[in-house]
Amino acid sequence: MRQAPARTDKLEEIQRQTFSYFIHEVNDLNGLVADTVKKGAPASIAAVGLALSAYPVGVERGFITRSQAIKRTLATLRFFQKSAQGTEVDATGYKGFYYHFLDMRTGNRVWKCELSTIDTALLIAGMLLAGAYFSGGAAAEKEIRALSQELYERVDWRWAANSGLTVTHGWTPENGFLPYRWEGYDEALILYLLALGTPSFSLAQESYAAWASTYTWRNVYDFEFVYSGPLFTHQLSHIWTDFRGIQDSYMRSKSIDYFENSRRATYAQRQYAIENPLGFKGYGENCWGITACLGPGPLTRKIGGKKRQFLGYVGRGIPDGPDDGTLAPWAVIASLPFAPEIVLPAIDHFDTLNLRVGNTYGFKSTFNATFPGTTAKSPYWYSPWHCGLNQGPIVLMIENFRSGLLWRLMRQCPALVRGLHRAGFSGGWLGCVPVDPVMEALPVTVA
Repeated sequence: MRQAPARTDKLEEIQRQTFSYFIHEVNDLNGLVADTVKKGAPASIAAVGLALSAYPVGVERGFITRSQAIKRTLATLRFFQKSAQGTEVDATGYKGFYYHFLDMRTGNRVWKCELSTIDTALLIAGMLLAGAYFSGGAAAEKEIRALSQELYERVDWRWAANSGLTVTHGWTPENGFLPYRWEGYDEALILYLLALGTPSFSLAQESYAAWASTYTWRNVYDFEFVYSGPLFTHQLSHIWTDFRGIQDSYMRSKSIDYFENSRRATYAQRQYAIENPLGFKGYGENCWGITACLGPGPLTRKIGGKKRQFLGYVGRGIPDGPDDGTLAPWAVIASLPFAPEIVLPAIDHFDTLNLRVGNTYGFKSTFNATFPGTTAKSPYWYSPWHCGLNQGPIVLMIENFRSGLLWRLMRQCPALVRGLHRAGFSGGWLGCVPVDPVMEALPVTVA
């Protein structure tokens, strides 16, 4: 879809503003990225993975030099390679996984958080993307490739399955494995692909079928798709994987692919806002985007004669909720590759709401037009903080829409290609990529 110059300029401006988060909210010594701009916030390993993916975009768009990107990337990879791996309560990680939140300075675990399998997957995806981009012969670029592969191969996915087929959400040294598993369609698609593709501690092929067997196919506002309520779950795996024209067994049975699935989920989000079943202020054809995000609660307030319950950070979704009137512009922008014809007008509408005015890092992360603001300049509530996990998808999915950069790079990533083949994907561009002989040595049954 060819864009007018004004559209292109706006998208690049949004990218530049949003990318600056990964310039300023980073510890240059270890590459750790702050979870939010809130004072004293720890690092988020998922935000680090998004930063590693964003640096190549920054180079290509002139937001950062190649040498600057190499320096930042190497600082990050070297830190994780040398960081403490063990059962100690203040380690950085264990079994190749990393804790969800780390101290920005020391890199140690904070808040007794979990060793996170999904956040580690997002971190590793960023490392592999960096390895694919920095393909030159200089020593620094060779080191990036070597470290990204080393860190990927030491993740013990079989251990994280805890004697089952599907992968657990995580582990803590205090209580062991969390009682939840990655089941039901969600952002874990990239997790399973990377866990299947590793030549070291890979999952059995049956693991992917076990996960897909937990999908729910639904009709939501006349759009049929593999269901997940929050919008972000239909986006994260697509940052690194071009699902256009490739299908696994489940998608072949539905005669679509995951890209089309996300397109339908995006349209369903817009239709929900048009229908606006709970009567929240501001919802409409160009004002939507319900996902996991921060809201003005938790609290209850009477507004317009009606008692409303407002939530804090929760996984908002459609059509079943929860929904408290909070919308996330970043989640709309991250759907740009799937449905530009409805996302671009929404971006324009968000600008009429002045959601970028006075913001160093682009759009405010969330807002709620039903919940009143505290000043005349703020007629409604909006989040006072930007979050790394919100900033990354904006930069990266705009780039996939504009140039397909990340998709092109990851098509040549052996780890991802192996994972796709082992998960049963075929067709499209994947049919043009030779099957890696390493696949022959990967397990078929549970180890």
